[in-house]
Amino acid sequence: MAERSFAKEVEHLRLGDGDVFKGEAILAITKGLLQAGVSYVGGYQGSPISHLMDVLSDAQDILGELGVNFQSSANESTAAAMLSASVMYPLRGAVAWKSTVGTNVASDALANLASGGVTGGTLVIIGEDYGEGSSIMQERTHAFAMKSQIWLVDPRPDHGQIVDLIEKSFELSEASNTPVMLEVRVRTCHMHGSFIAKDNVKPPFSIDDALNNPKRDLGRIVLPPAAYEHEQEKIHHRLPAAIDFIRSNRLNEFFGPETGKVGIMLQGGMYNNVIRALQYLGLSDAYGNTQIPLYVMNVTYPVIDSEIEEFAKGKDAVLMVEEGQPEYLEQALNTVLRRSGASATIYGKNVLPMGGDYSVEAIMHGLEAFLEETDPHIMGNRPPRPDATPVLAQPAVKKLKSVVPARPPGLCTGCPERPIFAAMKMIDQDLGEHHVSADIGCHLFSILPPFNIGNTTMGFGLGGASASAFSRSTGKRSIAVMGDGGFWHNGLTSGIGNAVYNKHDGVFLIVDNFYSSATGGQDILSSRAHNKSRKTNNPIEKAVRGVGATWVREVDRTYDVGKMKRVLHEALTTKAEGPKIIIASSECMLNKQRRIRPIEAKAVKAGKRVVKQRFGVDEDVCTGDHACIRLSGCPSLSVKQLDDPLRDDPVAAIDNSCVGCGNCGEVSEAAVLCPSFYRADIINNPTWWDRFKAKAAMGLISSLQNRRERRRIVVEAA
Repeated sequence: MAERSFAKEVEHLRLGDGDVFKGEAILAITKGLLQAGVSYVGGYQGSPISHLMDVLSDAQDILGELGVNFQSSANESTAAAMLSASVMYPLRGAVAWKSTVGTNVASDALANLASGGVTGGTLVIIGEDYGEGSSIMQERTHAFAMKSQIWLVDPRPDHGQIVDLIEKSFELSEASNTPVMLEVRVRTCHMHGSFIAKDNVKPPFSIDDALNNPKRDLGRIVLPPAAYEHEQEKIHHRLPAAIDFIRSNRLNEFFGPETGKVGIMLQGGMYNNVIRALQYLGLSDAYGNTQIPLYVMNVTYPVIDSEIEEFAKGKDAVLMVEEGQPEYLEQALNTVLRRSGASATIYGKNVLPMGGDYSVEAIMHGLEAFLEETDPHIMGNRPPRPDATPVLAQPAVKKLKSVVPARPPGLCTGCPERPIFAAMKMIDQDLGEHHVSADIGCHLFSILPPFNIGNTTMGFGLGGASASAFSRSTGKRSIAVMGDGGFWHNGLTSGIGNAVYNKHDGVFLIVDNFYSSATGGQDILSSRAHNKSRKTNNPIEKAVRGVGATWVREVDRTYDVGKMKRVLHEALTTKAEGPKIIIASSECMLNKQRRIRPIEAKAVKAGKRVVKQRFGVDEDVCTGDHACIRLSGCPSLSVKQLDDPLRDDPVAAIDNSCVGCGNCGEVSEAAVLCPSFYRADIINNPTWWDRFKAKAAMGLISSLQNRRERRRIVVEAA
């Protein structure tokens, strides 16, 4: 079950020549692939291209009609290796993954692909997750593209431009026998727009054609002496061919006046923000009619020297708008212009931030500083700005930050991983703190309050491998945590297999929530739902035993905090040798709610009896200790100030976002806190028996309340 279904939207992929295609950019990218005659597509989900994998999954009927093979790859390395189909055959192939983390995983396959070169066009769609909203280390795809000599396309955020560049990228790949990366940022992926569609193209050379006519060319296999020849081929043949194609097909764009005292060069993906910043400065309208010449680099590697020289001719200064660091493009720009003898002064990171997200505000401040120094007259007569300090550094914002409490990211309401970490906190109270190697995924939020568990995180599926240095110990055991998505990504071999082989004496906790939840809820090997096009229901327990693990315990309901605590205690204290593996399973609550709410709503509408559970806190019983909050952190669990003047401390309270998971009550019982939690059953379309029981219960409660009130009156009278 993915984060959202594109079942309706994918029907737009059938639109033909001249039709207007409207929708999210992710859908436009898929349409671009089909129009370009792609033969096969693979990839691994991850923001901001998770939805691309979801769209492809929902569009399998359409892909099948065109003869396109789609695979949800086990990891990014699997996806990259898939592109080998285009090495010997004229097959167009595309894969997708999340920015540098995915590229790092795929690096070996990509490097070999780039070395031997390709016959068919190959396209790697990179979700460039860089800047303020990023959930990963801050690195750029640009460095890898240069290192392996893979052409890097950074399209201007416009549906028509992106779709056109997808087709041109395949052609560029084929013209230069080189893979192409196309990076789309977060803002681009979720942008809505339209373009004039073309007909989908059935691959002229099919996968069956390749299998029935196998081809072998030693010159494309990465072995000496061919490997040394590949380097020379890159320099003397592939690079010149790419430059000629980019220049002749005008993949880069020029906007604004042909001449000017100053100019701006920018990555294609920065175009919308640059235009908006110029608009705020009164130098452009919202439609891109700019007063300053722009050179939009839709291809950021390789750079086209002749275009740069032509753009800089006659200008006093040029600003390079390049998000991220190091300043690869700024350095290249300096090299090109100095070699050509151009006199234009280069500006870049001296007026723009060295790192971080290039928001409209950041670009606007940089543009203003650049123009005030190089061409102040273009901005006209303006009063001095009252405060040139960036918004986040202004006194009013600083004061607001002191009033509004910090809100660290956390697990969803009812998340089945909360009770796991609550149990770990209780174990710490009994046995002391342990070294915890964390992993990428929802469970990584355990590092933050209120749990504060976890010492390191090294990459997706590497939670187990991160603890390998602690395989021998005479004291406390290490704990390694990984999710089911990370386990199937590479944790089975790098974590569990490695631990079994080396007789690692630590504890390995695998969080099984039935989906690859952190990436949007896609099905994986161990998902328990039926998937008509994939084989699911492959238990993790069988996989770990298959690589030799012997001490394996399963907790099939993580909300049982008491059981979770007992199993953890056993794993940390047992005399058994080798890795101690705990598989803690409960369905991701977010996906569960997406699954059951439509079913419940339909049942209620049909007049069927539906029971929904909610939890609450008895204000008279709660002591205001708040230990329940410290051991849960659920967003639905908050505090409430009472009107009672004798009780200054706020009590715990549960709001209407509660999904009835029961974790708060389980934690309170396991931690021996207090009995203030209660469960309420909300019955839709109650039966006569439900009504009778409710009436009887209310009658009994009313009689008990009346009796207590009579006793109070008697006591007061005495």
